[in-house]
Amino acid sequence: MSYLLPSLSNKADIDKAIRDTIDKVLVLRFGRATDVVCMQLDDILAKSARDVSKFASIALVDADAEAIQVYVKYFDITHIPATIFFFNAHHMKMDSGSPDHTKWIGAFYTKQDFIDVVEVSFTSS
Repeated sequence: MSYLLPSLSNKADIDKAIRDTIDKVLVLRFGRATDVVCMQLDDILAKSARDVSKFASIALVDADAEAIQVYVKYFDITHIPATIFFFNAHHMKMDSGSPDHTKWIGAFYTKQDFIDVVEVSFTSS
C-alpha cells in the first residue's frame, strides 16, 4: 500500500469513510500492495491526491483482507484493481467498462485521466 494514502483495513473503517465523507467524492481503491497494476494506480492516486483534495478523498483497501470481504462480495470485486466512487454516502454508478457500471476496473493511464473522472463524479453529484 502507499505510504502517502490512508489504508482502510476493516469494515468499520470503510463504513466510517463512506458515512463521514461529506460534499466530497470518496475514492476507494480495492487491490493488492504486491500487484504491479495496483502499484501503478497507487502512484497515480498519490500524485493526484493533492490536486483533488478540495473535492475528493482517496483511500486504499486491501481486497484480500478478511475483515472487508463483505464489501468485496457486495461490489462483486473479481478484477484487481477496482476503484469505487461515493458521494455523500451514495455509491456512484459510471459507465467505465464494467458490465454493472459500479466500479472502474484497472489503472488509469495518466494522472489527468483520474482527475477528469473525479471532477465529473463531483460535478454530476
